[in-house]
Amino acid sequence: MNNMTSSHAFASASAGAVRVRTCEPSDFDALVDMMNQPGVRHGTLLSGWRTPESLRTWYESRPPGCITICAEVDGRVVGQSHLEIAKPRRSHCASLGFAVHDAYQRRGVGSALMAAMLECADHSLGLRRVELEVFADNAAAIALYRKFGFVVEGRSRGAATRDGLLADTLHMARYADAPPFAIPSTS
Repeated sequence: MNNMTSSHAFASASAGAVRVRTCEPSDFDALVDMMNQPGVRHGTLLSGWRTPESLRTWYESRPPGCITICAEVDGRVVGQSHLEIAKPRRSHCASLGFAVHDAYQRRGVGSALMAAMLECADHSLGLRRVELEVFADNAAAIALYRKFGFVVEGRSRGAATRDGLLADTLHMARYADAPPFAIPSTS
């Protein structure tokens, strides 16, 4: 399974309904615009200054099991998340990536993406651990992740560059219980 196939809609107080769906190649221009926003470049570990060609190369070379979803409001793509399942011995784990357009931050888009992605991780994939890395000073993102059960596991000093300076990152993870076994009815 490379992408979520269902569409989810979430209400947002300050925007139209947030609709979460599978990302498609036709979304690349909107995703490039989003990834090149100053706040997205500053607040995420993305390299920024993406082109449609570089995004297409990334999309087409994703490993098997990488799930990529988009959020849209009023028909406009305003967020993206991807979940990359780890290789054997860590196949119960996945790494989460995340971005929300500058103009739509703190308006429910991140929560909608996170809820959809964790629902897939828990109920479709049976993952036990979802992990991510975030700039240590990105308070809004850290609050969102904590809201969904992520905890800080460690800090890497000077792990990334931003604005020409070394910046610390936090390693966060969320654990889930193993899915229960369904006991078939004998009647």
